[in-house]
Amino acid sequence: MTAIPYSSDHADPHRLGRGGGHGHAGTRAEGGSAPKRIVVAYGFWIFLLSDIVMFSAFFATYAVLVGATAGGPGGAQLFDLRSTGIETACLLASSFTCGLASIAVSVRNRLWFYVAMAVTCLLGLSFLGLELKEFTSLVMRGDGPSRSAFLSAFFTLVGCHGLHVSAGILWLLTMMAQVFAKGFRADIERRILCFALFWHALDIIWVALFTVVYLLGAGR
Repeated sequence: MTAIPYSSDHADPHRLGRGGGHGHAGTRAEGGSAPKRIVVAYGFWIFLLSDIVMFSAFFATYAVLVGATAGGPGGAQLFDLRSTGIETACLLASSFTCGLASIAVSVRNRLWFYVAMAVTCLLGLSFLGLELKEFTSLVMRGDGPSRSAFLSAFFTLVGCHGLHVSAGILWLLTMMAQVFAKGFRADIERRILCFALFWHALDIIWVALFTVVYLLGAGR
């Protein structure tokens, strides 16, 4: 009786084991792991979810302390909805131009990538400028974060979002510099994808913040 020689393909005809057989490195990485693009995107989604958990804690704190004004002014006396509405329009528009930059990456168009990212940067800086102006005005009037628990929660929540936007702008400029120096390499495309996810997440958080803090606060 002739013995049948052992073959990994015979033992694992569907190539589900480690190594995946022959010639399948293009679909899956060595060892049966997922492609790097999927791993990076998955890991970054975990980071975004942890960031959302942090903002949820800040929102909960603000909801508890919104009435703790210590006899001082509340949102109805402090918030300028016109200025905040312009901030919101700037951030929403920047999310749109960020999407255009992602499309430019997919078609390998450097010119439109630079234009879209530059406009995104300008809109983000406009948003930060208006927010800084609001903070400066409040502090100059004596309504800084130490004035009441309400203002402490307000400055923490809104300021944390502003710090995220500042970090996003620095990231944006870094991506523009890397594309200029190295082109649309695979690793750079992954970083641009992560940046776009981050920027859109900031946009969503701001919409919630604008509704809960400014619209509801001004209506009290």
